[in-house]
Amino acid sequence: MKVVAIVLDSVGLGYLPDAPLFGDEGADTLDRTVLKTGVALPHLADLGLGWVAGVHTLPRPKEPKGAFGRMREVNPGKDTTTGHREFVGIYLERPFRTYPEGFPEGLLRAWAERIGVGGWLLNRPYSGTEAIRDYGEAHLKTGYPIVYTSADSVFQVAAHVEKVPLEELYHWCQVARETLRGEHQVARVIARPFAGEPEAFYRLEHLRRDFALEPPRNVLDALKEGGLEVVGVGKIPDIYAGRGFTRAVKTKDNKGGLEKTLALMEEGFSGLVFTNLVDFDAKYGHRRNPEGYARALEEVDRFLPRLLSALGPEDHLFLVSDHGNDPTFLGTDHTWEYGMLLWAGPGVRGDLGTRERFADLGATWARLFGLAWEGPGKSLV
Repeated sequence: MKVVAIVLDSVGLGYLPDAPLFGDEGADTLDRTVLKTGVALPHLADLGLGWVAGVHTLPRPKEPKGAFGRMREVNPGKDTTTGHREFVGIYLERPFRTYPEGFPEGLLRAWAERIGVGGWLLNRPYSGTEAIRDYGEAHLKTGYPIVYTSADSVFQVAAHVEKVPLEELYHWCQVARETLRGEHQVARVIARPFAGEPEAFYRLEHLRRDFALEPPRNVLDALKEGGLEVVGVGKIPDIYAGRGFTRAVKTKDNKGGLEKTLALMEEGFSGLVFTNLVDFDAKYGHRRNPEGYARALEEVDRFLPRLLSALGPEDHLFLVSDHGNDPTFLGTDHTWEYGMLLWAGPGVRGDLGTRERFADLGATWARLFGLAWEGPGKSLV
């Protein structure tokens, strides 16, 4: 038996009741994207997405082909790491630290000394594409890393691959990961290699690497210890610092993630295939590009029949999301929204309602495989 879980990264289903605390009242990633662009999503609708409470823009078939619902997040924060940790039964007592004014100079100076550079560039919240556009030429002249953050708990380092070899950039980030502990602990350090010439720099997304805090014991450990394959596709293994996985599969984009997930479904093993489709978030949500976001939704919708056809008689497919990133909303930040929950499998039908925690997802995986899980979450079965 295989369980396949695909995170449609940031495809939120409407703002949560406490969204005003985040400045996100009115955000609604799915509905507002559909209203803005008119994109049709017939296969997602067939699974029951249009029947989910709060979704108003998709058709409602008389007999949906799957189970459908939405999830609230318990963990404090709307970043990738926070949501993904809760998926596998990890609760956080406090949110990861963010740096809206940039990182302390003393911390950066200590880091620069350790990696042997004389300084750094930028050091404030910034768009990644704009960071290399505005500071890429200075980086080529000085060799200094471009350091920036966002509304998420991240320390991002950009460097041109012809100026800083890839392994050196990864080393810089590993040192930053070791440095950003204690009071300055962030969820992720991210290596952002880029290439090209001034006025035409571009990010090498497939060479990105995330250096996350290692999580505590979670559902992934339980699956692995139970003798199952646990395969992470895309940035998933990096989010969990590799913990609990038997295999990691890299991808370049959503299309590659879907194709590699399908190939894994056709392999002869029992276990979990856990995929993240990051283009929604990284390429279109933060850049407030509803047309691009709609194309990404359409791409998944068109691919969905191939995934469903590849399911064996005992296999299960989950489509979920970790937060919102409404491409029609104000600003460039994630939005505090319900997470998607669609489930296709043998005899699986009906309304799952509003789940009160993301952790129900991981608890369900453990139950489907017949494994004990005493941590957070209430299984759907």
